[in-house]
Amino acid sequence: MPTVNIYEARAKIAELVDLAANGTDVVILRRGKEVARITRLYTGKRPLVYGLMQDYGWMADDFDGPLPDEIQAGFEGRR
Repeated sequence: MPTVNIYEARAKIAELVDLAANGTDVVILRRGKEVARITRLYTGKRPLVYGLMQDYGWMADDFDGPLPDEIQAGFEGRR
């Protein structure tokens, strides 16, 4: 992993971004200490997997049924 002084990085930012885009991380140094890293962004999308968590939860059969009157009144501000 190449390291670059911050002043050199300012002058070569386009070149450093190209390196990172091609998979080479670049570490930026300030006064000889690592302060930042330029790295490639992961832009790939993971495929959606429907039903992956179906065995990890429970939903009541009347989940979308009407609420009891006292709870509905609380939502509507009628207490």
